[in-house]
Amino acid sequence: MKYYVIAGEPSGDLHGSNLIKELRKLDHNAEFRCWGGDLMEKQGGMIIKHIRDLAFMGFIEVVMNLRTILINIKFCKSDIASYKPDAIILIDYPGFNLRIAQYAKSIGITVYYYISPQIWAWKEKRVEIIKANVDRLFSILPFEKAFYKKHNYNVDFVGHPLMDAIGSEGDISCSFDEFIEKNGLSGKPIIALLPGSRKQEITAILPIMVSVKDDFPNYQFVIAASSALPLSFFQPFVRSSATVKIVYKQTYQLLQHASAALVTSGTATLETGLFNVPEVVCYKGSFISYEIAKRLIKVEYISLVNLIMDREIVKELIQNKLTLKSLRKELDSLLNDNHRRTQLLSEYKKLRQVLGGPGASKRTAEIIVSDLKKTYS
Repeated sequence: MKYYVIAGEPSGDLHGSNLIKELRKLDHNAEFRCWGGDLMEKQGGMIIKHIRDLAFMGFIEVVMNLRTILINIKFCKSDIASYKPDAIILIDYPGFNLRIAQYAKSIGITVYYYISPQIWAWKEKRVEIIKANVDRLFSILPFEKAFYKKHNYNVDFVGHPLMDAIGSEGDISCSFDEFIEKNGLSGKPIIALLPGSRKQEITAILPIMVSVKDDFPNYQFVIAASSALPLSFFQPFVRSSATVKIVYKQTYQLLQHASAALVTSGTATLETGLFNVPEVVCYKGSFISYEIAKRLIKVEYISLVNLIMDREIVKELIQNKLTLKSLRKELDSLLNDNHRRTQLLSEYKKLRQVLGGPGASKRTAEIIVSDLKKTYS
C-alpha cells in the first residue's frame, strides 16, 4: 500500500514515526510519502516538507504567513494527485489537514485521522468537516469519544501514543553520570526548560524561564532544544550565563534526570507528567492572539495534564501571570514543598491509569491495514 502521511509539528513527527513502524510490521510492501521530520524519515518515510517549515503559532502569526500556508496547501494537493496514495493519514495539525481531508475525499482517497484536532476546545463546527471527509478517526484522549458521540460520529479510542514512546514508567536510557558527562553538565540537580518548538513561543517564553536561574543557585538549568529548529537558534538565550546549558534532541533523557521542569503548553506538559517530573506550565503569546483565543477557546485549562484530569493538577501561568515573581514562587514550591511534590506525583499516577497502557500505534495500524485489505481485496 502507498500511504501519504501529514504531520506539522514535532509531536506529530514522533507519533507518526511510531505509527509508520507498526504499519511496516503489518504491510511489508508499504511506501510512505510524508510531511514530517527526522523521526518519520528514520522509519523510512520520504520527507517532502519538513516540520521546521510548517509550524506557525497564533492568529496574527498565521495571517502573516498566510501566503506560505496557501502555497503549501496547493503543493500538497498537487503532490497527492501525482503520488496517488491508497490512503492518507492526517496527524493533528487541523488548519492544514482538514483542507487536505476535503480534497482527498473529493478525489476518492481513503482518509484516516490519527490524533483528533482539539475541536472540543474551539471551532467545534469543524466536526461537520470531519464527519463529511474523514473515513475513520482515532482518538487519543479518553473524553473525546463522548464528544464525538454527541455529534453522532463514532471514533476509535486507541489510547495515547506517548505511552508507546515513553512507557508507563519511563524508559531510562542512561545514568545521571553518563548524561551529564555526555553534555558537559555539572553534578547539580537539573531544572529542565522545555520552551516549545515554534520560534515565536520560544522567543516570548524562554527568556522568562531563564530569568529565575539566579534564585536557584544550587540547581543547573538545562534547555531542551527541539529538533525542529537548528541548535544555533537557542544559543543566544544562554550566551550571557554559564549556569544555563542546552541539550539537543535529548528531551526524554533530560526529563529522566530532572528534579523539576518549566514547560510551554502543549504535548510536552503531558510528556513531563508521564516522566514524573513536577512542572510549571508556561504560556505567553502576542497580545492580540491571546485576546482572540481567550474569547474563542471553551476549555478551562491549556495543559493536557489538567485537561485529561479535568482539574488543576499542575500550575498554569498564562500571559500576564507569567512573570519572574510568579515563576520563582511556583518553582520554589515544587522544589521545597514535600507535601506538594508527593501529591503531584500521586496525581501523575492516576493520569497514567486514565490514559491506559501502551499500544496506541499498534492498535491504529491494525485497524488501518484491516480496513484497507477489505477495500482492496
